[in-house]
Amino acid sequence: MSRIPEPQITPDGPAYEGRLLDRPEEEVVDQGAPFDIGTLFTRRGVISIAALGVGAAVLAACAPATSSDGTSTGGSGTSGGETSGSSDGGSATATADGEIPDETAGPYPGDGSNGPDVLEESGIVRQDIRSSIDGSATADGVPLTFRLEVLDMANGDAPFAGVAVYAWHCTADGEYSMYSSGLEDVTYLRGVQIADADGSVSFTSIFPGCYSGRWPHIHFEVYPDEGSISDSANTIATSQIALPEDVCSAVYADSRYSGSTKNLAGVSLDSDNVFGDDAGSLQLATVTGDATNGYTATLQVRIDTTTTPSAGSSPSGDGPGDGGGPGDRPGS
Repeated sequence: MSRIPEPQITPDGPAYEGRLLDRPEEEVVDQGAPFDIGTLFTRRGVISIAALGVGAAVLAACAPATSSDGTSTGGSGTSGGETSGSSDGGSATATADGEIPDETAGPYPGDGSNGPDVLEESGIVRQDIRSSIDGSATADGVPLTFRLEVLDMANGDAPFAGVAVYAWHCTADGEYSMYSSGLEDVTYLRGVQIADADGSVSFTSIFPGCYSGRWPHIHFEVYPDEGSISDSANTIATSQIALPEDVCSAVYADSRYSGSTKNLAGVSLDSDNVFGDDAGSLQLATVTGDATNGYTATLQVRIDTTTTPSAGSSPSGDGPGDGGGPGDRPGS
């Protein structure tokens, strides 16, 4: 009889094969077929399908499907090779078709390239970014965990272990810590994680709001290692995560996201000034969960270190401004 896998206890919660469990309260074998599929194709090799009990579910998960309530469950055939949209399972692990696009860091990076520098703060390496580093303020909103799987294209898509990922995003009101009026001394919704042996990082946060002119998104920069974050010029990739429309619509029904529904109606992935080139085909996260219990977003990030990064600091003409709520923020 196959031995039932035991989870490992980590500071971020129970994990198996280096991956946090999607359902922490359940056993490893009860995490759902998408989590099992992700585990099958980790760097550590193929594990027994029988032990995980996925059976025919593996084949079913490879084709697009629609759940009984109409929610898209996706498949591995979306453009870019990534599953997008929402489902009630885990993330897909099909390799994306290209390198993560270089994007602007926007006017509010907080990395020292445009004013304040949170990366010089002690305590910036943290998994939970909902509160300021000093604990003085906490951002409110629908819970969101977002995970990135970073791959090294120059080494055959090996997991990019040890890279430092700096991530940041706006509040439910569409404002940015360290820049928006009244938030100049606040450092929440910003943090750094170091990729594990599987090239994975995970952040606990809230779902970002939608401000005028931009599709809902999360910024991130990738550095060679933790010691490199002292200088934003050291980045090997700068990009953004796009969030699926159906999930955004569900979140923005929450009263804490005042104005986001209207702003979302005024933009699309095709018209967005960042994702519009390809409708975010390599940047659209897979999202699971619900607006009551929170969501988990996952994205595969392929980086080619043989190419020269073409993005970074804020676009020409965009200053930090004062945030000013969910209004004009071109290029952010």
